[in-house]
Amino acid sequence: MSLLNSIGDFFFGRDPKIFDEKGNVVHVHPKKKWDAWQNRMKNDPHLNWRNHSGTQLETKPNNPKK
Repeated sequence: MSLLNSIGDFFFGRDPKIFDEKGNVVHVHPKKKWDAWQNRMKNDPHLNWRNHSGTQLETKPNNPKK
């Protein structure tokens, strides 16, 4: 049976295993990987999207006209 499944997968493609029963995308990763991702975002200010200029009020110095 696996030979027929392999041939069918080759010709028609495999079913993606990233969808749940409702059709939503689900990324199945171990908890350790998710925690590492969250810590990476929190610990490195360059990677934290909240620190980028588009999300914070930026004050510019007043430049007198010459």
